[in-house]
Amino acid sequence: MKKVICFVLLMISYSFCAQNKVAKKPENVIIINNEIVTMEQVEKYGQEGRIKSMNKGVSEEERNELAKKYGDKIGDREFITVVEIFSEQEKLENSKKVVTNAPKKEIQKTNEYLLNINDTAKDFTLKLLDGKTIKLSDLKGKVVLVNFWATWCAPCLLEFYDIPAKITEPFKNDNFVFLAISSGEAEKLVAQKATKLKKDGLDFNYGIDPDRKIWNDYATNSIPKNFLIDQNGVIKFATTGNVEGNLDNLAAEIKKLLSK
Repeated sequence: MKKVICFVLLMISYSFCAQNKVAKKPENVIIINNEIVTMEQVEKYGQEGRIKSMNKGVSEEERNELAKKYGDKIGDREFITVVEIFSEQEKLENSKKVVTNAPKKEIQKTNEYLLNINDTAKDFTLKLLDGKTIKLSDLKGKVVLVNFWATWCAPCLLEFYDIPAKITEPFKNDNFVFLAISSGEAEKLVAQKATKLKKDGLDFNYGIDPDRKIWNDYATNSIPKNFLIDQNGVIKFATTGNVEGNLDNLAAEIKKLLSK
């Protein structure tokens, strides 16, 4: 009898762990010339010097059109990479171009951050999807990571799948709070996406900023953006995009702040 009870408890424990495990990150669907291709094909085009551009993610309208065309092959439709390649003629013309010594135009760099390192974080009241509200100033004494994202943003969602292992789990027993703020989207849309993400083990403090009131105080241009705020409400670190190493750097900075 004891063996049966132990076995049942073991199975319950295994089931509980399985439910809380983060699902495998969905793979990217790669499209070239309106055809779904493999990464090997992309690498081949790269070796031939034929890749013109590579866009990780598409607009909501493009995503819906691709879903109609390819059906289930698209899978989780946010994870789409569209690659544009040079035609043989374009490649030939490019190889014939004469390199000149004409001065290059200086690229105008835009500052995407309205608040920077060592600035005091702008206070805000965030409505969460569960109906509760969180005021940033009430979190003083804790380390806070503010993440700006959107349901249509592929880099944002890809980043989410790495956050449990690298951010929320390692610091779950510390004075640390993670706030995932959807920028410029209706509550219903965000709630639908959050339900799916939670099933995949991405159970965060999802909040909404439908009018971009919070976002407009912090940054401009691209997402995802992360702002790491210390116990005194001061911004100590920030990142843009789902760039390799970003979350590792954030984790290191969180650890530093928590150790003070």
